[in-house]
Amino acid sequence: MDASSRTGSVSSPAERARGVDEGTVLSSPAGHPTATGAARALALTAALLVGVNLRPAITSVSTLLDALSHTYGLDPLQRGILGALPIVTFGLAAPLGPLLARRIGVHRALATAMVLLAVALGVRVLASWTLLPGTCLAGIAIMIGATLLPPFLKSLGASGLWVGLSSMSFGVGAALGASLSVPMSRLFGAPSPSLAAWAILAAAAAAAMFAVSPIPAAAASAGSRMRTRIPPSARPTVALVTAVFALQALLYFSVTTWLPLLLVSRGADAAHAGGLLAWFSIIGLIPTLVAPVLARRRGILTWFGPGLGVVMIVGFLWFAFDGSPDAVIVTMLGIVQSAAFGLGMGLIVSLAADAASAAPLSAIAQGVGYAVAGLGSFALGALHDATDGWSAPLIAMAVISAAFSVAVALVIRRSPVSLH
Repeated sequence: MDASSRTGSVSSPAERARGVDEGTVLSSPAGHPTATGAARALALTAALLVGVNLRPAITSVSTLLDALSHTYGLDPLQRGILGALPIVTFGLAAPLGPLLARRIGVHRALATAMVLLAVALGVRVLASWTLLPGTCLAGIAIMIGATLLPPFLKSLGASGLWVGLSSMSFGVGAALGASLSVPMSRLFGAPSPSLAAWAILAAAAAAAMFAVSPIPAAAASAGSRMRTRIPPSARPTVALVTAVFALQALLYFSVTTWLPLLLVSRGADAAHAGGLLAWFSIIGLIPTLVAPVLARRRGILTWFGPGLGVVMIVGFLWFAFDGSPDAVIVTMLGIVQSAAFGLGMGLIVSLAADAASAAPLSAIAQGVGYAVAGLGSFALGALHDATDGWSAPLIAMAVISAAFSVAVALVIRRSPVSLH
């Protein structure tokens, strides 16, 4: 058996035997046509726009955390809750995506999630008491979108390149949120309008996804078949995919949440810290694109996957014992952590046997993963407060990176699983 069959090529053997042309009509796992070439391209493009919306709500808060603390009178505990709340909400909201898709179809559920996100981004800045509830609502909307993108891509017969582009769109959104939030805050004279402005981007994604709603019939049928039944033989694979996603998410969101404060504590101003956070996302765009493609090649993954964790260990220890806010470290971490996220998304798609399996696998891996990430990020912030420094949290992140390497080394030995 070759590497692509072990790691789950998107095209089924039956499709390849029939010589289906991806530019005209693709078949879903059930054998139903998904979309013509032009309609499929439009649907994939709408998916990219959804992906761009799944990070600005988080990185914009990270870069404005100090300003928001002053504006809304947040104490250290509330500040930590605000930074970690969206990620914790991800874990709690993970089942909602499949449930919503079961009722209205994957594509309409994605559109609804973007409408909800636009509303949440506007509501959370109306008053001090709406900040946390609005952030929680935004987290729910983001999680629905993140959970349903893998089955949506699977139902469209997306190649590894398109899965990579979808993963890369998350990084684009993260970079936009990190780089533009402080300048917009200064332009408006307050952080609140800067946060609310991202609702425009979410509304655009909703309009794009509603525009493609008539075509992806396979996505709707996949949503109607979503069931979470994990056969005993599939449980090790599901557990390992979840572990990989959870560990990379914990590390990624810990950096995006606390990096600006770490840099400011070492002498950087807020704009420079936001710029480095944006660079952290920008430098990772190409690795995020490439990693899902490599996720289908077991031979390369044998060294590439665990190697990401090794480089992260070096980066976090370097940060812990070098007191200067070195852009080289941020660059290195941006490359490998973005690749780790792309790898996690790629494994969800490639290790699901079909679109109906991709939905529950995505919900489990991302739901548990983001819950772990949110709680872990909050714990690292508390560790910083307890030790009055960043060395202990960074050493802890190096240990987590080692666990990530082990999980990747184990998961690349697994075959695709069916969860229905």
